[in-house]
Amino acid sequence: MKKLIAFVVIFTLIAILIGLYIMQINRTDTVDILPKSMNKSAVSPSVGKINPQNDQLVVIPNELRPLSFFDHLSKAAIERTMHSVVYDPKYVKIAYPMGDVPDDRGVCTDVVIRAYRSLGMDLQQLVHEDMAKNFKQYPAKKIWGSKKTDTNIDHRRVYNLQAFFKRFGENLPITEDAKDYQPGDLVTWQITPKFPHIGIMVDVATSDPDRYMVVHNIANGPQIDDILFAFPITGHYRYAENTSKKSLNSN
Repeated sequence: MKKLIAFVVIFTLIAILIGLYIMQINRTDTVDILPKSMNKSAVSPSVGKINPQNDQLVVIPNELRPLSFFDHLSKAAIERTMHSVVYDPKYVKIAYPMGDVPDDRGVCTDVVIRAYRSLGMDLQQLVHEDMAKNFKQYPAKKIWGSKKTDTNIDHRRVYNLQAFFKRFGENLPITEDAKDYQPGDLVTWQITPKFPHIGIMVDVATSDPDRYMVVHNIANGPQIDDILFAFPITGHYRYAENTSKKSLNSN
């Protein structure tokens, strides 16, 4: 008799636990649950939508939401770190359009150029065509004494890219708040008076959950580093595919 009672009690407890588990997994307001072993700071913010049946906000995990252009740019930048590249600032004659220096060579601007090219956008052509129409809007003459455009080098210079992104992208505020810098943003720095630098913010968190890493090439090839506030920031931009048509038609 005692064994039967014990069996009934155990069976009842198991049934209750199973019922609670089923109720938990069917809830719509707690789908964004991370394992305790996962560092939540390394996961991008999720987005949400309203459940029309109960007007509750349903959180959609980051990996399930549609990826934006800037998500893809972040991924493209991270992929660049898989390539072995020697930092080499030498002037090289290259093809046009879609011209590039050798795959195993490059500087900071080449990280940006190659990331955008993987998404079907050729900054070499975009910068050249705008410079050809609006040469005075670029610092080529003032800084390098250029008298005309040069498809070999114009797009590979940080100052020219800054001018281009200001003209056709979003020229965002420069702040000391890490939350203002999101994956896909382009940031420029002044390392020394004659050494500008550029990198792409990527969807990899630092020890500070509000601050993202940067993919750049400052000397050792494309790398992911926590350098957002390591040097004086001179520019902060977002440039997406829908702005490229504007640049091609600019006057």
